[in-house]
Amino acid sequence: MAKVEGIDVRGMQHCETTALGVLLRHEGLDLSEPMLFGLGSGLSFIYWDSKGMGFPFLGGRVKPFELTRNLSAALGLELLVEETASPRKAWQNVAAPIVAGRPVGLQLDSYHLDYFSTKVHFGGHVVAMYGYDEQDAYLVDTEPQGGAVSTSLAGLARARAERGPMTARHRTFTITVPGNVTSPQDRIIPAIKTCADAFLNPPIANLGHRGIEKTARQVPKWLQRSENPREDLSRTADLMERAGTGGALFRNLYRDFLAECAQQIDNSHLRTGHRLYAEAATLWTQVAALVATAGESGHAPHLMEAGTILHGLSRIERDAMQALSML
Repeated sequence: MAKVEGIDVRGMQHCETTALGVLLRHEGLDLSEPMLFGLGSGLSFIYWDSKGMGFPFLGGRVKPFELTRNLSAALGLELLVEETASPRKAWQNVAAPIVAGRPVGLQLDSYHLDYFSTKVHFGGHVVAMYGYDEQDAYLVDTEPQGGAVSTSLAGLARARAERGPMTARHRTFTITVPGNVTSPQDRIIPAIKTCADAFLNPPIANLGHRGIEKTARQVPKWLQRSENPREDLSRTADLMERAGTGGALFRNLYRDFLAECAQQIDNSHLRTGHRLYAEAATLWTQVAALVATAGESGHAPHLMEAGTILHGLSRIERDAMQALSML
């Protein structure tokens, strides 16, 4: 049995920022969740559909673990990442830091975690682990999942070993904050510009503002696209508004990040970006509600309206990112 003492087990809205918060607070660096998300250049958009998928996926952030790498690079943090195919080595990679008094981050498939009430495979889930005994692992997950939680060691092992989309091979990570850590305020503008550049110049039409425009064209067809519209559309709306996004497909988090930045930096482009993302966040919540209603009712006009709003969102977010790119 081993447990790291003095862990601040605050759960946040999103899994990766929750784990980062636990690890960084233990190192003496306490940043808000929007600041963690924004400094990690976390906002993005993807419309993902392929023949093997039952229904399209809408994503509002960069791919799993990229936020952690971005944040570590931005602040000059020492990020140690380990992956292995060996379950025995995988356990050593978790146990050693905890015995040494340090929490550790894990990427795994949430399907196998005992405390998850909704059993859906998601291999990009991230938690912080701070202890274990003969039977259970002690984790910090998002506030909606319970914050400080526990799961069986057997379930944890299955979650870490799972293969499939977005999974990693028993990935663990620890973070050290150096004595000369870069001031977060000094990295705000570079992080915003990095995010804006990626959003404005996507390599394929499924990403960034082009991806939102593509979604606007596809959403009105979703009742025909789905074999079970009630289930598929309800799940999609739930993923947009809940499921660790902080609401509005991560736009609430980015809006709040820009608001926090605007309190520290007096800049008209920043204020414009914040105003437009406040507008976008409200509209994304409306889109999620329309998708859910279409799933319940089977009525296509709700999806037509969602498509119209999405056309506007593509323009609003493009304008916001163009303003922010001029910082």
